[in-house]
Amino acid sequence: MRKFLQRLLGNWVIRMSNKFGSRPNLKRIHSALSLLYKTINKEPGNRGPVFEFTSESKFIIFSDQHKGARNYADDFAVCEQNYLKALEHYNSAQFNYINLGDSEELWENLLEPVIKHNKQTFECEKAFIARDAFTKIFGNHDLYWDNDPLSGFNLSRIYGKKIPIYEGAILRTTINEKVLDVFLTHGHQGDLQSDGNWFSKWFVSTIWAPFQSYLQINPNTPAYDNQLKTTHNTLMYKWVAEHKNIALITGHTHQPVFSSLTHLERIYVALRKARKENDKTKLDELNEELGKRIREGDKAPAFRKYKPNYFNSGCCCFSDGDITGIEIESGKIRLIKWSCKNSGKPERIMLEEMALADLTES
Repeated sequence: MRKFLQRLLGNWVIRMSNKFGSRPNLKRIHSALSLLYKTINKEPGNRGPVFEFTSESKFIIFSDQHKGARNYADDFAVCEQNYLKALEHYNSAQFNYINLGDSEELWENLLEPVIKHNKQTFECEKAFIARDAFTKIFGNHDLYWDNDPLSGFNLSRIYGKKIPIYEGAILRTTINEKVLDVFLTHGHQGDLQSDGNWFSKWFVSTIWAPFQSYLQINPNTPAYDNQLKTTHNTLMYKWVAEHKNIALITGHTHQPVFSSLTHLERIYVALRKARKENDKTKLDELNEELGKRIREGDKAPAFRKYKPNYFNSGCCCFSDGDITGIEIESGKIRLIKWSCKNSGKPERIMLEEMALADLTES
């Protein structure tokens, strides 16, 4: 019966999850982001820190692990191997780790089973804390860390000390005499379905989690990043496009975005360029890739001039076990993936890269 229902409902569940997973509102999103950015600048360390950094600084940004209780509703379990290897690599290389929220799935689970079944991942995160190189930002699914009076006690149980919990952070650097702010937050702000909405929490814990567990369906498919940007990501981009010398990095949607474009959108941009240059070899290559990635009937987006200053770290709970994240190192920003597909062992794969200098304006 389960397999029959998986075949019958699986694609529908994923489509509905993508379509109705959030109810973003432009005015609410823009107001919330502006207020948080202003607050962090005015009172660093309250809602978030400001880190001055140079080309020698190293940051890894992961979000949306959704660590669970190792049941069929636990989307992180299949990704744990890649996550552990990635943290081992970045800690050894002396990276600072910014955890961008929804690290623990506390809408579907009580905290105790999450702690019990994720001890190894918490130990790997503790290694960054020992170097004073760990920043934990809350999301909508782990809002507990920000608003529960016992959260400090439980953080001490997990990490051996009560670490601060933030709503966002700013990484600040100077490039060619221009100040660039990299503003980080989970990205649920202004989302009517997630920003403290009690009904969403009730629905996820009472209806969705048991349903997902029974059907064994993970809506975070690897193909999700091959679509056009979600409405929520688009509204986030519109906020940063109104600001000068600011880059915005969020999570929340589970959809990787690099320099304001998903991978599918970047293919369309490259196609347009190849047509203009009459590069037949490149056209054939891109059309072949495009054919693999889109369903019949999909249409190309209408691109206007865009700023490359929006990024989304994706997630650490894809159904194929892959995880994605954002690196900042040596004056570059990168979208990376950790996967076991090529060798059977976790390995780092660089997907995109650009210079931070390209995010500044004259």
